[in-house]
Amino acid sequence: MSSSQLNRPAAASAACSSSWRRRKIADADAAAARDWASLHEDLVSQVGWRVLAGDLRDYVRFRAACPHWRSSAASPRGRGVADPRFHPRRWMLFPEGHGLHPGHVDLGGRVRFFNLSTGAFVRARLPLFSDHCVLDSVDGVLLLQRDRDTAVPLLHPFTGDVAEFPPLETLLPHVEPWLRGNKWGYLRDIRAACISVGADGVVTVMMSLPGIKNFCFATSGDQQWRISSWWRDTYWCAPLPFQGKLYMLHRPEGSSDEPEVLQVDPPQQEDVTSLPPPKLIAKCPARTEFAPPLYDLVECNSEILVLASRLVEDQEQDSVYRDSVYRLQYSVYRLADLMQERTIPLGCIGGSTLFLSRTRSLHVSAEASPAIVADTIVVFHPGKNCLAQYHLNSGTLSAASDGCTPGIAFLSPCSIIYHIFTCCFRKHWNKGQIIH
Repeated sequence: MSSSQLNRPAAASAACSSSWRRRKIADADAAAARDWASLHEDLVSQVGWRVLAGDLRDYVRFRAACPHWRSSAASPRGRGVADPRFHPRRWMLFPEGHGLHPGHVDLGGRVRFFNLSTGAFVRARLPLFSDHCVLDSVDGVLLLQRDRDTAVPLLHPFTGDVAEFPPLETLLPHVEPWLRGNKWGYLRDIRAACISVGADGVVTVMMSLPGIKNFCFATSGDQQWRISSWWRDTYWCAPLPFQGKLYMLHRPEGSSDEPEVLQVDPPQQEDVTSLPPPKLIAKCPARTEFAPPLYDLVECNSEILVLASRLVEDQEQDSVYRDSVYRLQYSVYRLADLMQERTIPLGCIGGSTLFLSRTRSLHVSAEASPAIVADTIVVFHPGKNCLAQYHLNSGTLSAASDGCTPGIAFLSPCSIIYHIFTCCFRKHWNKGQIIH
């Protein structure tokens, strides 16, 4: 008997063993797949809420995994506005530039959204823009104005859910009489807006407008906007919307002390026709030098930060401020620390970048784009006519991006830095313009 004939039984046995192992692995994979698909619906629901805490788009993908998961996890449609958990908080309407405002015929009824955490883009078809204009983005939900009757709908851009609010024209009698020009311009120039949802599912919107001294508020289904019985503060930065409330800086009249941080709650269920007066929750750090700093409130990584900016003598004459004896310096504090009377400045902000303006601020993850530098504050430098970024860890300034300088035309296409910075200016963000 030849050696090849002697090896045949062994080869057959090895092939049979290999085939058996493959079948066992395939059976195990199939059993595992069956186990995942047959998870108890309560467990699927709990996993779904955890996924939703990250991003709405991941939650949509989670529900699309199999029919059982889809039926066990709540659908965003029908509750996209009324349930804050489904608000697309980190998604911002992307300013296209070149005059391509939402609703422009060249966009074909589509607009793009940019994720401030991941840098992902999504294109959505929103035919509503054919007879609406966008006023603001609140937790990713769009605050619109309808052309024919100035009604104010809230639109969830990914589910299509809409909540109706009263016409803006009901606020015209409350615009300050001494303001000249087009009063509609003051109504559409929203400085801050926030959304809150009561236990009964009623949606409330609060707004701060430059032409009205009081806060404006209304619930879905109301016939007209109401105003608060008290005046809002005139501190130079806009109120900050955060988790259904507004936060603002207030300096008592005739006082030279540092401003206080006030919290404005939405109307209470027992009296939805009035707005509770602001509550004092913290005081800004006492000044340590003669020149008082300027303060801003910003949201960053699900908490409120207090920014103090001041001009200090420039010893090194860095590249951005090389022709000045002073340079800008920022100190950053957590509001939670100030509420406990702890004044500990932060050296970093969790790898985020703050885009800062007087009307709106955004925090963007450095993972969203290679052009974004972590732990910096991006502001406009009027002296150099460019965007500058302040590095918190070193206290230095540098140019945030290539861009416009005196006598040189603005570059096009431009860095995404300019597109994101434009989102801080509602007057330009909703008109297809780019701030430079």
